[in-house]
Amino acid sequence: MDIRFVSSLTSEDERLFAPALLKAVAAILDQLPIAYTVRIETTGADVFQHAHAVEEPPKPEFDSAGTNGNGRLATHYLARMAHS
Repeated sequence: MDIRFVSSLTSEDERLFAPALLKAVAAILDQLPIAYTVRIETTGADVFQHAHAVEEPPKPEFDSAGTNGNGRLATHYLARMAHS
């Protein structure tokens, strides 16, 4: 998504307004589970930028062999519960 904002601000006013606008937009977008970058380029060639990455969910506690940490597979417990 590319959003353009055109105003009658002077170059100096843009330089003062851009950080406040960036902070306000970031405060809203940071609450969403999305990765994004907001970049504001003023007519005076100043650049203000904020990036937000999505956090990965925690990985399960099973190791690559599918054990529960005691050397037993989870399927062992499931099969045992099925026979109970």
